[in-house]
Amino acid sequence: MAAFEFVALDANGKQRKGILEADNAKQVRQQLRDKGWTPMSVEYTEQKKDTSTGLKKLFARGISIPDLALFTRQLATLIAAGLPVEECLKAVAEQTEKKRIKGMVLEIRARVLEGHSLAASLNEFDYAFPKLYRATVAAGEHAGHLDLVLNRLADHTENSSKSQREIKTAAIYPIILCIVAISIVAALLTFVVPSIVDVFVKNGQELPTLTKVMISLSNGLQAYGLYMLLFIVGGGILFGLRLQRPEFRYKWHGLLLRVPFLGKMIKGFNTARFASTLAILNSSGVHLVESMRIATQVMGNLVIKERLEQATQQVSEGGSLKNALTETRIFPPMMLHMIASGEASGELDQMLERTANMQESDLQNTVTALVRMFEPIMLLVMGGVVMLIVMAIMMPILNMNDMLKL
Repeated sequence: MAAFEFVALDANGKQRKGILEADNAKQVRQQLRDKGWTPMSVEYTEQKKDTSTGLKKLFARGISIPDLALFTRQLATLIAAGLPVEECLKAVAEQTEKKRIKGMVLEIRARVLEGHSLAASLNEFDYAFPKLYRATVAAGEHAGHLDLVLNRLADHTENSSKSQREIKTAAIYPIILCIVAISIVAALLTFVVPSIVDVFVKNGQELPTLTKVMISLSNGLQAYGLYMLLFIVGGGILFGLRLQRPEFRYKWHGLLLRVPFLGKMIKGFNTARFASTLAILNSSGVHLVESMRIATQVMGNLVIKERLEQATQQVSEGGSLKNALTETRIFPPMMLHMIASGEASGELDQMLERTANMQESDLQNTVTALVRMFEPIMLLVMGGVVMLIVMAIMMPILNMNDMLKL
């Protein structure tokens, strides 16, 4: 069976859209007629995919982290209840209200009904399901514990979604505050300062140094503000294009790691992600070396990725995980000691998961503290700048009052 997308008119003449499963389009039309609907169009969902793999991956939309977590949790719950995989997929497809995800799930079910494994069916949608996800599902199928593996994946995805949501929520206020502050200062320099100070200039009054500086800034902003904005936007676009080149991106990532505080944050984020991914894969039955290869692919920093690839090569040649990770010089001592303890006690999975949770908790606390510190600092900076502008306007007025008294 396959998934077909239809457009039909119901008995009241209202247009209806949806997705149905059938062996061919003729059966879909018959199903619609049985419901009293008039078929307008029936299309096989794969017809809407580009025949070019490159174009398909370029324009295809993936699944958001919350949707992926919900899909995984529902599938795990149904499989744990003893239902066949194809029935579980059908139930999940009926549960979702998003047509695009529903069509994707039904396509996966169609491949399962053809005899493919769930992991192999997910490979057709590699743009929606990460390599970590598909490798873990394959390991769960091979080990016969698909429900447990899916529950672990759901926990991992939900935790990632929660962390991203908390960081984004915490960053919204500082970003808005920064934009408002820049807008207010730009408006004051562009409209307020020139109109007020121009009165004193016409009277031939000698202006204080601070006022002259503000006038120069105001004139520069009015004359070159648009060019400055275009320069910033153009520079950002050019920088983004340069980042597409692996050589430049590698150098940029290396530079970021050398920045005192930022480098530590990047290392912490990547090491926590590596340990968490490695724990999930290894506990699901994936060989340690293969788990390291997959976990290395999810690293965002090219320099860290290269060092972890070298560590993977050392482990594949018989080296210990702790020694290989020590030579990367990116893992904190606490993580290395816990990994060494896990190797010695045979509880590597638990230690990896524990150290990943510890690292992620520390990072989240650090980011939250930084965001909270940024708010008062930004208020102070904004207040200081506005105070300077007000002083630049008030000083000529005070000088004029002093002259009148004399």
